[in-house]
Amino acid sequence: MVVHTHGAVHQHRDVRSGGARAAVFGMSDGLVTNVSLILGVAGAHPAASVVRLTGLAGLVAGAFSMAAGEYVSMQAQRELLQRELDVERQSLRRAPEAERRELKAIYVKRGVDPDLATELVAEVMRDPEVALETHAREELGVDPKALGSPWQAAISSFVTFSIGAFLPLIPWLFASGTAATLASVVIGAVAALIVGGALGLFTGRSPLRSAFRQLGVAALAAGVTYGIGTAVGVSTG
Repeated sequence: MVVHTHGAVHQHRDVRSGGARAAVFGMSDGLVTNVSLILGVAGAHPAASVVRLTGLAGLVAGAFSMAAGEYVSMQAQRELLQRELDVERQSLRRAPEAERRELKAIYVKRGVDPDLATELVAEVMRDPEVALETHAREELGVDPKALGSPWQAAISSFVTFSIGAFLPLIPWLFASGTAATLASVVIGAVAALIVGGALGLFTGRSPLRSAFRQLGVAALAAGVTYGIGTAVGVSTG
């Protein structure tokens, strides 16, 4: 979406569908979940095949779980918003004068001159679709044209979770033992910094701060699970 303000052009990302949010969380969750799972199992010093199987199982199960969760939550949200829009649509049809007064009161409360508010409301109410969109935004805080896409969110989540989860698994496809463990740690740390930095750029926050925050979260989760894996491996050895 492009917005022109005082001669300047501002480019806005389309974050309404839910796909962008699902992609960001999918990548982050995939990385943190599987690096923790892989290092937790590796801490018990099993055969490399066990770590590979665990990592692959975590990737597949996590990706499908994330995708299903995103789809269900987005679909439920859409259905709830659509129900509220139906209620508003019926109210506009059955009690238009009451809706006029309600919208005028909103504008006046925001500081619009009452006479101007009356004119604005009259203009809005000329077109049923414009009236619905306006009332939905003003009363519900909802844009009827941007309710989000459950399928887009699910697919984005599935793909990005899989990518994030696959990265720390790569060393175990070619190596084993301490070498693979250290490689997973390095890949996980670098990936965490990149994901965090990208998130910072996407949200307009400090990339450096976001990168180290992501690294801290991943390191804490991986450290705890590795410690548990080591303790369990020693106690059962």
